Amino acid sequence: MSEHSGAVQRHVFEYALVRVVPRVERGEMFNAGVMVYCRAKSYAAALTHLDEAKLLALDPQADVVGVRAALHAVEGLCGGGGAAGQAAGDDPGRRFRWLSAPRSAVVQPGPVHTGLTADPQAELARLLDVLVR
Repeated sequence: MSEHSGAVQRHVFEYALVRVVPRVERGEMFNAGVMVYCRAKSYAAALTHLDEAKLLALDPQADVVGVRAALHAVEGLCGGGGAAGQAAGDDPGRRFRWLSAPRSAVVQPGPVHTGLTADPQAELARLLDVLVR
């Protein structure tokens, strides 16, 4: 299969929602971010958006500052570099896999889904708008 000039090359990407579960024992949750990984582009990043009103509606005693810090940590770790701490040297796939592994915590990943994209960074912003905000 040959590429036609002007044809946009799309790559497989994976994504997982970042969920906030204020009271893990109740299982109530809402989407607060998304992580995207594209192996072909060696790209991994996360964007988050905390709806404080939803958080406090599910748990009036929620630690808003702590949840916000955990969400920022997901962004930093997923994106790599200095913000990733000890994981800074890990490849993007390894960081994404660690962050998307199931866990029982207030901030946790949803299932991993796949798609095709020409621009993983634009896909990340689109998914945040469609699935989180």
